Amino acid sequence: MHVTKLVLVVLGGLLLTINWAQAQEADEPSSPPAQKHSSAGKQGGLYAKQLADAETLIKNGKPAEAFVLLEPLDFEHAGDERFDYLLGVAALDSGKSDKATLAFERVLAVNPKNAAARIEIARAYYQLGDLLRAKTEFEVTLRQNPPEAARVTIQKYLDAIAAQDPAKTTHISAYLEARIGHDSNVNNATDKSQTIISVPGYSGIHIAILDPSNIKTADGYYGVAAGSEVVHQLNTLWSIYAGVGLHQLGYLSQTNFNALDMNVRTGVIYDTGSNRFRTGLMAGEYTLGNARNRGTMGLNAEWGHKLSPSNQLNVFAQYQQYRFAQAVMKSNNFDQQALGAGLTHVLADGKISLSASVYTGTETDIEQGGRLDGAKRFNGLRVGTVAAYSDRTVFFANAGVQLGDYSKFNTYFQNKRSESIYDLNLGLNWNWSRQWTLRPQLAYTQSSSNIELYNYTRTDVSLTLRRDF
Repeated sequence: MHVTKLVLVVLGGLLLTINWAQAQEADEPSSPPAQKHSSAGKQGGLYAKQLADAETLIKNGKPAEAFVLLEPLDFEHAGDERFDYLLGVAALDSGKSDKATLAFERVLAVNPKNAAARIEIARAYYQLGDLLRAKTEFEVTLRQNPPEAARVTIQKYLDAIAAQDPAKTTHISAYLEARIGHDSNVNNATDKSQTIISVPGYSGIHIAILDPSNIKTADGYYGVAAGSEVVHQLNTLWSIYAGVGLHQLGYLSQTNFNALDMNVRTGVIYDTGSNRFRTGLMAGEYTLGNARNRGTMGLNAEWGHKLSPSNQLNVFAQYQQYRFAQAVMKSNNFDQQALGAGLTHVLADGKISLSASVYTGTETDIEQGGRLDGAKRFNGLRVGTVAAYSDRTVFFANAGVQLGDYSKFNTYFQNKRSESIYDLNLGLNWNWSRQWTLRPQLAYTQSSSNIELYNYTRTDVSLTLRRDF
């Protein structure tokens, strides 16, 4: 899009909003007495002055100051049409397009005929790059028979959107990460040096002395990661994607646990705005201690549905094959199937989001003889929150529990294995610029099993530096 054309579009949008809003006010029928009384009550006192001050700031070209004035009132006055409209304009004109859409959604929920709010939310979607929704909203305004000046400006927006031919739109993203940390249990092992086992053909109690590699060991580590994804739009609804990722972890002394994880993925996306489907193939290679450990291959599917401006439903399914490289490990080959659903809720101020998900799945024991503990069935629950302390600092926390039961009676431990795995992650993302992120993080895991060998705890403290492209 040419710079001159973009400037004309933006300036035209401002004139359009003013002209059409005035036209709508002139044509709008009088409010019923009860509504007038309610409105009059709100116009008195400090609240009315704050609205008037905000409106003056916006007209004087100071939307950021108007946003600072109105944002603290959001919780109390969300749902008031005039307040939501002014908050949306202040947010949009100060570069906070995502927050503007939430405010304008509330205006239109109360009054779908508010022409000024309709075109402002279209502008907000346009600035966010959501051209499909922007186009939809602009087309709705055209069907409402706006004045000729407004019609011309709306058409300029539509022409600008059309100029960005979706069939030629390709988005490329990439990142680099460097990480240092300390892991209290690099091998997810028990802290016991021996355990009781049963030896087939012999009676009595037998004590097995564990190899040092099977005993809890702590170490410091460093890591690097890189990844990229390309999304190419075929049209306004369909896209294709491809991505690659690489994660390397090296320990300071326990080098036998150095790991390299490489993965690739590709698939299709279908996005209508309120519904988004993504499905594709994935494959990976995992190297442990400088030797190929296993390969994975599978497919996944995700569906995201926007229930409301602040609520999102997600449903996901995955099938993946795990194949070990070494002959001695091939009996552990398995296929994993998982299905789950989650809900994300954004609070009214847009600074905090809450999420929860549940899932269930199986690991099918596929080799003759198979794993010592057999097939596995598991169920899990996860909850989390993300809270923005400021524009640069975002806190996050999530926790989960997974319960698993195995199908075979373990003759060595004289039991059918079952386990409960609990985990907790705490941290923050500090963005000192748009591309750079510093992330301190604490991760804690606890595994409780009826077989002592699988009881362990693990604490991982790390600091990650990330560069997004």
